[in-house]
Amino acid sequence: MTKLVLVRHGQSEWNLRNRFTGWVDVDLTEKGVAEAMLGGTLMAAEGLRFDEAYTSYLTRAIRTLWMSLRGLDQCYIPVTKDWRLNERHYGGLTGLNKQETRDKHGDEQVHIWRRSFDVPPPFIEPSHKYHPANDPRYADIAPEDLPRGESLKLTLERVLPYFNADIAPKIKAGKTLLISAHGNSLRALLKELFNVADADIPGYEVPTGNPLLIDLEDGTLNVTAARYLDSSRAKPIPPIS
Repeated sequence: MTKLVLVRHGQSEWNLRNRFTGWVDVDLTEKGVAEAMLGGTLMAAEGLRFDEAYTSYLTRAIRTLWMSLRGLDQCYIPVTKDWRLNERHYGGLTGLNKQETRDKHGDEQVHIWRRSFDVPPPFIEPSHKYHPANDPRYADIAPEDLPRGESLKLTLERVLPYFNADIAPKIKAGKTLLISAHGNSLRALLKELFNVADADIPGYEVPTGNPLLIDLEDGTLNVTAARYLDSSRAKPIPPIS
């Protein structure tokens, strides 16, 4: 069986402060570092040997990958960073405290922005300090390709073409891959791999720092088994069809 591991970065500073983070490059907390290190230990205990790894442009995912590979003693493997694995862009909500946003706009509206499949948040203004065009790491990306705010649907439309073009062929070729990314970019991969309906995918949450080990039928993307390595912090996994 071909194996794929998905890991969401450990707890970030803005996770702890209950702020909408998205593409803002915040670091891990001490707890997030511990979660990332534990993830590496759990993968090592499984005897996993990776051919390549992928991550986003954001430090919290990159550092989680580094610590995972260090725990595996596999820092030598090729690593690809790509902005299309970034977290969902929260648009004009970026940087705001979630509870204060609920107090201002109401629980129902904030729930729609956070958990609906196809309703994006208000777009961020080009002059805003958190607009990606104002971040040098995206200087080589066409401005029209940079999001100003994304629903989960728009996040999928960014993540899945990249996955299908660059990552899926390597899985089908039998390579064992590790992807360190974010809650919503990983939801996109869960939707693709487990064939989850649009209405259902917002309900699946990926826990921080807990590797999801997925077995796939050789030469395909057909999932045969899946489980979180830390069973004490496991979340529901979509049913295998």
